[in-house]
Amino acid sequence: MSGDTIKALILPAALMFIMFGMGMGLTAGDFRRVLASPRSSFIGLLCQFLGLPLLAFGIATALRLPGDLAVGLMLIAACPGGPTSNIITHLSRGDTALSVTLTALSSLLTVFTIPLVVGASIRHFLGETATLVLPFWKTVVQLLIVTLLPITLGMWAHASRPALCRRFAAPFNLISLGFLALVIAMVVAREKDLARQFLLAGPAAATLNITGMLLGFGAATAFRLGLPQRIAISIEVGIQNGTLALAIALGMLDSARFAMPAVVYSLLMFASGSFMILAFGRRSQ
Repeated sequence: MSGDTIKALILPAALMFIMFGMGMGLTAGDFRRVLASPRSSFIGLLCQFLGLPLLAFGIATALRLPGDLAVGLMLIAACPGGPTSNIITHLSRGDTALSVTLTALSSLLTVFTIPLVVGASIRHFLGETATLVLPFWKTVVQLLIVTLLPITLGMWAHASRPALCRRFAAPFNLISLGFLALVIAMVVAREKDLARQFLLAGPAAATLNITGMLLGFGAATAFRLGLPQRIAISIEVGIQNGTLALAIALGMLDSARFAMPAVVYSLLMFASGSFMILAFGRRSQ
């Protein structure tokens, strides 16, 4: 399959499918819930939008990542949480409602913050060697189409046919994971210098994943939130929407090297997610 086909058809379709499935699990109440629990939501969003990009910047600088891999790491940090974080939070006996709320809000807000963070990262890490840009408004429109539009349609489907949506929630999640695996396989198949890039991107992606979780858990602990809220914020900050990062890297930026941190991160987040399930999922509620 050609690279153009992947960029033009497979990636947008996979991402829109995943976003529609996520929307099927959302309601308008998930957005209103922030008013009922403002402190938890604020802490989670602060870690997501400020803490995580700062962590990624520090990691990329400390490890002296090549410019394109550094931009890829910043791209992961700029993405919202995904449906996987909600599932892991539920299995870890965290506050699933808070996780869903944070996912919904971050998916809405990152449409505007991703172009800013990634654009600034390209200018900083690539400087005069940069041959590409990420136009703000064009990127916003593209993200609206591939993320918020299918989420909205999924929410409409949930409101219209809630029983049907609940019935198909599990199959959608499994197919979403299959899509993610397919996209990762396509990226890997296109790269020639794969081993070196994994060696460079692996430690950075692992550090971002782990420190992101620690940041979320630590911040929630510092503000004396309950254990379910700590778990939810930790997972929401530590597990990002890897498919969206891959879609932006391959589709909008046309760079497989930008996508490598997202590939490694998408694999590692299942290991850290499994740890959270084993550590907290067996406790009694």
